Amino acid sequence: METDEEQRVLPFQLQFDKPVTSQIKIAEWNPEKDLLAMVTEDSKILLHRFNWQRLWTISPGRCITSLCWRPDGKAIAVGLEDGTISLHDVENGKLLRSLKSHTVAVVCLNWEEDGQLNRDDSPNLSTYEDRTPRFFPPAPRPPRTLGVVCGDTGFMDDNEDLYQELSNSSYQRFNVLCSADNDGNICFSIFGIFPIGKINIHKSSVSTPFVDKQSAHQLMNASIYKVALSKDLCRLIVMCSGELDENMTELRQSQMAAHGMNGSHGLVLDTSIFFNRKNELHQLAQQASNIEELTEVIRASLSVMIKQWSDAMRTFHEKFASLSTLIIDHALDSSPQEEFLSLLGGARTSPAVHQFLVNTLGEVGVKRVSKVVCGAAKELQRIVLDHMQPAAEIIAFRMGELRALSRWRARFQGIGLDEVLINNATERSGMILVQIERFMRVLASVEQQFSNFFNWLLKCIKLLMQEPSDQLLPYNSELVVIFLKFLYDQDPVSQFLDLSEVHNIEVDLETMQRVKELVQFGGFSDSEYLRRTLAKEFQEMECSFKEAFQMPFLSISRKIVCEDLLPLFPLPSSSASTSMIIPMSISYYEEVSESVSSCQHGLVDYICFQVPNEPTSNISNCIGIARGFMCNLSSLKKSQTSLEAVLLSIPAGYECVDLSLYKDTHIVLLLNGTVTSSESSGDACMMVVQARDLPFISLSRSSSLNVWTSHQLKDAVVQLQMENEKVRYIPHSVVAPLAVSASRGVACVFAARKRALVYILEEDEDESWIQNDLLFLGEFNHFAPQQIF
Repeated sequence: METDEEQRVLPFQLQFDKPVTSQIKIAEWNPEKDLLAMVTEDSKILLHRFNWQRLWTISPGRCITSLCWRPDGKAIAVGLEDGTISLHDVENGKLLRSLKSHTVAVVCLNWEEDGQLNRDDSPNLSTYEDRTPRFFPPAPRPPRTLGVVCGDTGFMDDNEDLYQELSNSSYQRFNVLCSADNDGNICFSIFGIFPIGKINIHKSSVSTPFVDKQSAHQLMNASIYKVALSKDLCRLIVMCSGELDENMTELRQSQMAAHGMNGSHGLVLDTSIFFNRKNELHQLAQQASNIEELTEVIRASLSVMIKQWSDAMRTFHEKFASLSTLIIDHALDSSPQEEFLSLLGGARTSPAVHQFLVNTLGEVGVKRVSKVVCGAAKELQRIVLDHMQPAAEIIAFRMGELRALSRWRARFQGIGLDEVLINNATERSGMILVQIERFMRVLASVEQQFSNFFNWLLKCIKLLMQEPSDQLLPYNSELVVIFLKFLYDQDPVSQFLDLSEVHNIEVDLETMQRVKELVQFGGFSDSEYLRRTLAKEFQEMECSFKEAFQMPFLSISRKIVCEDLLPLFPLPSSSASTSMIIPMSISYYEEVSESVSSCQHGLVDYICFQVPNEPTSNISNCIGIARGFMCNLSSLKKSQTSLEAVLLSIPAGYECVDLSLYKDTHIVLLLNGTVTSSESSGDACMMVVQARDLPFISLSRSSSLNVWTSHQLKDAVVQLQMENEKVRYIPHSVVAPLAVSASRGVACVFAARKRALVYILEEDEDESWIQNDLLFLGEFNHFAPQQIF
């Protein structure tokens, strides 16, 4: 007997025994690579290879509440307690983007891509090609901190690149990231970066065809456990707990009332807009997300430019401010400009100017200030030419594309692409280009004026010190006069970079009249843009973008509605339900059963959940499985039921710790032993059950709101037998999480003493189903290495 047990344990062999830094609370396998992302209790994210090589560790500085991989495995989404969703690069863990869609903790994430056939296999499927790369080089990135004073770490440097090709959706299949928070909000974002919809399950009502009077139902104080978007993007299943609120007196007198209105429920949200308009949404999200990236480039460019020019002007004024003090000390009734003009005109040099030029400032001081100011001007020109202007040009082109698309009302009105708002945003993107051109002209003029002024000062210092000055650059005396009259005290460059509401940019009347005449001919409707600064123009452009892209968000949100509700099992009380951690899993499989043939697009949903033990119920230690919940409601309205369910009774002496659905409708159960027996091979086990082989029974939806789903199944419970199922015994008790992947044959178990045990599931002839499966089993409660080896 002992030999047979040992042989059964052999396919589940220990491969690694490694330490971990802290207890693991979340774990997710990369869908494409041998990578395991883990979240520790101290909110650090660890990424390991299969051989337990750690690639990187990051700490967001806030509590991590959820984790999810992008379908291609190149990025990972992290939900935080403050409602932020941060996206990190799989290669190095660096932050790619932060999205603030929620205000409270993000409790669950689900990232799904278009699961239809490849576009090469669907010649009749229209696709969109991004034309921008045909006309423009690669998009610019934010300027680096070269030239910025030491200690400024607000921008990118050589070791930090926050703007990678996350939004390069030309090479991505259409995908949607779903996120849910503690307030019942569910948000949707295309490619994980472009918000496209939001729904609140507390405020959303569902009218089901299964009860009389077509009453509307709502969930009060609901907490979301899990969300799962179908592979065709048409339905979203939400597992949540809360109190069912509705007005039917019959319901209050029903069996559900005896158990209370509070319990765990399943919701189906109609997200078919993502499937029906995916090509249009794809191109909208692609253009909008790239525009957002480019606005970040302009914002960073403005920040660097303001910093550099203000530092240069501070240096200039600090050096030349001492001249005013010297003039006052020598009791001269004149200004620095007047003294300089007197020197330029050949009059006698005052003692104050002589002392300032020869002793206080000196030749070295003039050269230093000239290098700072002229160098800053050239750096600003480089930033504009290399970063700001290319970004603005690409933005204008992309807005032009959206402007053309918005005129196709028959196609794009359904997703909220408003022509008037897009036209306004397009005009703003054109205005920023005009302001950039004006700024460059002003900057070049100011740089020339400063350079000429400093050359003249060097000549003056040489003459005052009776030294030859032939080697110095020539200067223009007329430009010196202009500089002293207009630029010595005022700074036109900083005016363009100022965000002040007071527009002090003067424009002559003739120019304004010409602009107004152009407005009458059409093309743009704003005649006051000449008085705005570059920073203000950018702010108005950004506001117009947000307004234009808010319309698709609102339009899509209105089309996402709750269309079905399924009460699963009651919970003792609201306070108890909020603290309970109920193992649940949702997955979608291709249709194989005729009984669920009404499901759309050949997909069948499977919901697996643990039924909490109730003192007043005869159902205890059971696992519930339901399938066909999201099927087309049109068949249900015709009294055709497609929902099937079954209850599985856990073997005596065991309790469920965690569960997971995975490929081919297999269900993995992680069980802990409650009674130690000499005949048992261990304190815990992993059991794999084939769901398709279970005796599902059809549920009558006409009274589904009067009886909990679990209560309908109490007379049809399937007893699981250890000897009849595929079981892997573990010689220690275990806890959640359980993470399953169908790419390799590996299992990882974390020990209570902060040690990681990595198991591999090896194929044998009788159990070929276990090939290429990854399992992550929670930490051991009782760790004794000598018992394993």
